[in-house]
Amino acid sequence: MSIERIERDRNERSLTAAETRSAVVSAHEPEVETPVVPLSHYLWVLKRNRWAIAGVVLASLVGTLVVTSHMTPIYESTATVDIDRQTPQGVIGQESMRSTMNDADQFLATQVRLVQSDSVLRPVAVKHDLLAHERGGRKGDETTSPSPDTPVQLKHLKVSRPPNTYLLLISYRSPDPRLAANVANGVAQSYLEHTYNIRYRSSASLSVFMEKQIEELRAKMERSSGALIQFEREMNVISPEEKTNILSSRLLQLNTEYTAAQGDRVRKEAALNSVKNGSIEAAQASTQGESLRKLLDRAGEAEEKFSQGRLHFGANHPEYRKAAETVTELNRQINKMKQTIAKRVETEYQEATAREGMLQRAVGETKQEFDRLNARSFEYQSLKREAEADKKLYEELVRKIKEAGINASFQNSAIRIADLARPGEKPVAPNLKINLLIALLASLFLAVTGAIVADLLDNTIRDPEQVARTLGTEVIGTLPVVKDWRGRLGLVSAARLLPGSAAAPNSAEHMASGYDESIRTLRNSILLTDFDQRLRSLLVTSASPGEGKSTIAAHLAASHAEQNHKTLLIDGDLRRPSVHKRFKIRSDRGLTNVLLGEMDWREAVVTPDEQPNLRILPAGPPSRRAGDLVGRGLHDLMEEALAEYDLVILDGPPLLGFAEPLQMATTVDGVVVVTRAGATNRQQVATVLATLNRLRANVLGLVLNQVHRGMSDSYTYYGYYGKYYAQRTAS
Repeated sequence: MSIERIERDRNERSLTAAETRSAVVSAHEPEVETPVVPLSHYLWVLKRNRWAIAGVVLASLVGTLVVTSHMTPIYESTATVDIDRQTPQGVIGQESMRSTMNDADQFLATQVRLVQSDSVLRPVAVKHDLLAHERGGRKGDETTSPSPDTPVQLKHLKVSRPPNTYLLLISYRSPDPRLAANVANGVAQSYLEHTYNIRYRSSASLSVFMEKQIEELRAKMERSSGALIQFEREMNVISPEEKTNILSSRLLQLNTEYTAAQGDRVRKEAALNSVKNGSIEAAQASTQGESLRKLLDRAGEAEEKFSQGRLHFGANHPEYRKAAETVTELNRQINKMKQTIAKRVETEYQEATAREGMLQRAVGETKQEFDRLNARSFEYQSLKREAEADKKLYEELVRKIKEAGINASFQNSAIRIADLARPGEKPVAPNLKINLLIALLASLFLAVTGAIVADLLDNTIRDPEQVARTLGTEVIGTLPVVKDWRGRLGLVSAARLLPGSAAAPNSAEHMASGYDESIRTLRNSILLTDFDQRLRSLLVTSASPGEGKSTIAAHLAASHAEQNHKTLLIDGDLRRPSVHKRFKIRSDRGLTNVLLGEMDWREAVVTPDEQPNLRILPAGPPSRRAGDLVGRGLHDLMEEALAEYDLVILDGPPLLGFAEPLQMATTVDGVVVVTRAGATNRQQVATVLATLNRLRANVLGLVLNQVHRGMSDSYTYYGYYGKYYAQRTAS
């Protein structure tokens, strides 16, 4: 190979590495979506742990069956109590009245609490020695007798209310069915007696209170009645109300007469003034006006006759003189009558004036007397009302005392026992079906929850989907578990069976053949990742020891060499080399000697048996100065090796805790990180990927090693490979 070609290849590799690092830098921090675990994963978790879940459920059911079969049968008896919202009707003085308040729930809740009170339960507990039964003590034991300072509570007693009813169900459970019925009936009867005692004590205390108040009320009534009688004596009347009514009527009548007298006086005064003025019309309007009108009519006729006689007769004519005398006489009579009328009108006026004055004085006197009596009447009414109220209250209190005394000893409660409790025929507990159902549901829930929680708490790498969700990178290959591996490479070669031969299912050859197919798939996934460039150098590393990186590197190198490609495998783990063990070659000289300058790398290269295209550069003697040695000449060694080989695979030490793999990552075209499925911590892998990204190394992806169908639903195809391989070899 000419020097120009070597330089040209080196420049091409440098340009390719630079472009790769630029691409890595541009995608250094990709935006990773929030991890979302698909539902199918949880279904697979349940499927994987189905036998463990079934075992937990079966153990729970068996345990429940055993425990239930050894439990003591418990019987329950229930007494029904009817509670009426009507007010209890007494013998006298009380009427039943239904409550209209919308407080049924509060009322019944109060009754439930009352049934569970110490006053109701204590007599029953003492009678049947219930504390001894509930605590498992012996009957008559002093330690089981109820303390007077501690309220009695029966844990086997249950008081409930059916919805939309006024019924209370008093239930008690006991191993003895007869005792359960007796206790339920006893509690119901004690509840009735307790409510009756409450009412009786309330009525009795009310009677005592009213008897204490009646003496004071009697004295008050006597004082108010005496004050009323004394007031009547002072007024000298028996009934001030009647006298006030009489005075009121009299005053009204006097006012009417006084008003009429005033009108009469005004009329007569007007007539008097008219008469004094000589008005003939006023005289005619008087009581003698008719006589005056007759005289005036006669005088008019006499004047007319006198006028006619004066025309026909002379002054000395007897008719003339007779007519003149008649006229004179009539005029005299008219004047005299006018004077009489004037005197009469004046007299009537004086009488009217006197009558008006008398009525005015009578009205004033009556008004004064009415006002005086009316003022005292208010005081009288107040005294009378007080006396009547005291008397009525006293009489009502006396009546209530008598009624309370009678009703206190009469029991008419609104609470009735509707149905007595009877001994049960069948036990209510333990209920085997319900217990088994509860055990089934509870154990199933706990087992499923435990399986899911265990899966959620598992922080190891298991499948490609998980890697994509949590680490934001790709899995470029998965390798199955191979039993009885023994750390040797020869098993893979032995697995390549001859035509017409067959291997037993699940045999070592079968599993090794599957591993060999996975290695080829991994090699193609690595080398065919990018068609624009060709990977010439590859670093195989891991996060921690024991991940299987050296084994994978050896198999990759062997698989690539079988394709007639010149391949160089370099054991770069100078601390714990292992490649020479897998190929059974010497390791007394190798990379350590080359980096120290003791020999050329070509002199340390070894060709394994039956692998003509594979060359191996062992690590050589282990050295603690591995980090310093790698920094000296590894880059130059890689440049020279790439000029002679199609692919150089560098088996590096784990990344965490060692410095040399960081330098190795900068000298190769791509880095493959090996992880052990179900064992490698995700945080460690994330740290490794972050470190490689900071170095701008070209991380090709992760390799999941030692996977099997039980790790994830992504590996189900491994179960079908053996069948397919067996059919292929048989044909």
